[in-house]
Amino acid sequence: MRAYVITRYGGPEAMVLQDVPVPSPGSGQVLIKVGAAGLNPVDYKMRQGKLRPLFRPRLPFIAGCELAGTVVGVGPGTNRFTAGDRVYSRVDAPGLGAFAEFACVPQELVALMPQSLGFTEAAGLPLAGLTAVQALRDELRIQPGTRLFISGGAGGVGTLAIQLAKYYGAEVTTTASPRGLTLVSELGADHVVDYTRENFAQTLRGFDAALDAVGGRALKGVFRILKRGGSVVSVAGIPEPKTALQDLHTSRAVAALFWMISLGVRLRAWRSGVSYRYLFMHASGDDLRFLAGLVDQGKVRPVVDSTYPLARISDAFAALETGRAKGKIIVTMADDGSSA
Repeated sequence: MRAYVITRYGGPEAMVLQDVPVPSPGSGQVLIKVGAAGLNPVDYKMRQGKLRPLFRPRLPFIAGCELAGTVVGVGPGTNRFTAGDRVYSRVDAPGLGAFAEFACVPQELVALMPQSLGFTEAAGLPLAGLTAVQALRDELRIQPGTRLFISGGAGGVGTLAIQLAKYYGAEVTTTASPRGLTLVSELGADHVVDYTRENFAQTLRGFDAALDAVGGRALKGVFRILKRGGSVVSVAGIPEPKTALQDLHTSRAVAALFWMISLGVRLRAWRSGVSYRYLFMHASGDDLRFLAGLVDQGKVRPVVDSTYPLARISDAFAALETGRAKGKIIVTMADDGSSA
């Protein structure tokens, strides 16, 4: 089968499209014929070696962390799926493997994909969707009337977070470039700031909670617009100790490292009287089932920026790394099943 393989750590040339053996499902796993796979910043950060303190797969390995496709086989002890099921998944972080024609995934990380979607749209849901659900529902605990700020509303996480926040009853303010203004408004944002013309940190105040999907200067600005007692969850800022212990289940040594590198941002949060949390989402078949239900009810829809065939996956990554995508960039396989 064809697969996009990280052969070493480095630049774009470190990922190569090559032939590899079709995997066999182990105990509790399903073998999925991949219809489409979503691209995410974590993919090129993995290639660059930035995540080696957390994940260290043996080189070479197949990249990619989310997919949609059809079950074609099951391993011993697998009882949740049968051949022919149309499924989607945020695959196992240490194993990866979504950028291939076939992938093996633990059954607990897999769910039946929304009936109303084809593979192309479904493939862009798992990572961004799980991130948005876990940030808004579990960390920020969004309720009706919550005044929520989302930075980067037109990105992969932002487009889903806006819709989920409205589902939970929040009043949503977000940022976007001129290219994304119409999109985020159509998704339900109540107020939109054109960040190319206005500094939101100078004009906004009184928010209960914030989801930061941009990091950097945007994250610094978020602390200025929250009420005292408010909460910030970032998926683009600096990891803190809870990230290591709760999200990644890693060592106290890594937690100590995160304590040191996050000291500045945690001090800024303390001075502002707000809490700060960096979220590294966890894969969950249960949460994917929840998302599928919302999609089929018409409450949430994925936004696809562009699609590329597997043969042009390097072009897809070049587009991803510009940071200009509105929604998700998707790679489709030869038989992509993209029509719903």
